[in-house]
Amino acid sequence: MTRTEICRFYVVCEDQLLVDSKKTMSENRVCRLFNISYPIIQAGMIWCSGWELASAVSEAGGLGIIGAGSMYPDVLAGHIKRCREATSKPFAVNLPLLYPQIEDHLNLIIENRVPIVFTSAGNPAKYTSTFKEQGITVVHVVSSAAFAQKAERAGVDAVVAEGFEAGGHNGREETTTLCLIPQVRKATLLPLIAAGGIGSGTALYAVMALGADGAQLGSRFVATHESSAHPSFKEAVVRAGEGDTRLSLKALTPVRLLKNPFFDQVVAAEGAGADVGQLTALLGRGRAKRGMFEGDLIEGELEIGQVSAGIDEILPAAEVVRRVWDEFQQTKASMSRLG
Repeated sequence: MTRTEICRFYVVCEDQLLVDSKKTMSENRVCRLFNISYPIIQAGMIWCSGWELASAVSEAGGLGIIGAGSMYPDVLAGHIKRCREATSKPFAVNLPLLYPQIEDHLNLIIENRVPIVFTSAGNPAKYTSTFKEQGITVVHVVSSAAFAQKAERAGVDAVVAEGFEAGGHNGREETTTLCLIPQVRKATLLPLIAAGGIGSGTALYAVMALGADGAQLGSRFVATHESSAHPSFKEAVVRAGEGDTRLSLKALTPVRLLKNPFFDQVVAAEGAGADVGQLTALLGRGRAKRGMFEGDLIEGELEIGQVSAGIDEILPAAEVVRRVWDEFQQTKASMSRLG
């Protein structure tokens, strides 16, 4: 074994698998990094993750994230203020780097002393040092081992590796989470958060066995009482079955869509050889807001992950955290008996 391989072996063993089941994961690197009780992260989803959801998850012991991608700067400022009033525990803001008012958001995050930022959809090297100089913890979302190494070189504190199953902005490589996590684990020693297709404690255990330090859940938190998603969209998520989502719009920014009449329009356009301009025109402005926030299940864009097929009820966010953690512990105990 090389020195790097030895270090990697002990990092995985000590931080992922050797956990006292009677305690919270105080030894876990993600828990230490964010000062949280459980390695359960709520994704920063556009139109679905405002201050109510973020504060509820943080209060329950996970890490709640405000999704800034659908917010104007003044709206984001209000959500940060309300989140801080609702919880004294750490929370984060997700900042898509392709956002047109990125500088305004960056300054607002710094001015409001947001403790943790999750960046995505862009080059992490551009703003990481600025955040770090202000004492802000930076996490970047990646879809490949190569991008994870790029993020590490940029100086981020951790990475989220998001697989093909996810509902958000996926990688074009279509690498599934169970394939992606071991590859990213080999590529970097940074704390690693798995995302894509995770909605249960058994899935959390699986990705941690593969080398992740924790997991980010998106779709499972969409179907919660505190989610800012429209009730009609939440119900559509609960009704979703196997095969009801598909990765689409790869010529633009790949997203996984719940099948509906708008999705059919996308498929027809792509089948007819639509170029980027035509797809952009079809998508238009506000299509995601129309679907997820306003509840238009016909003409709206409905972004959700494959794990939606396994979601059958709308729950309080704290109950989701509790069930995921309890199931993780039960799975860990069951697996230890097999050994």
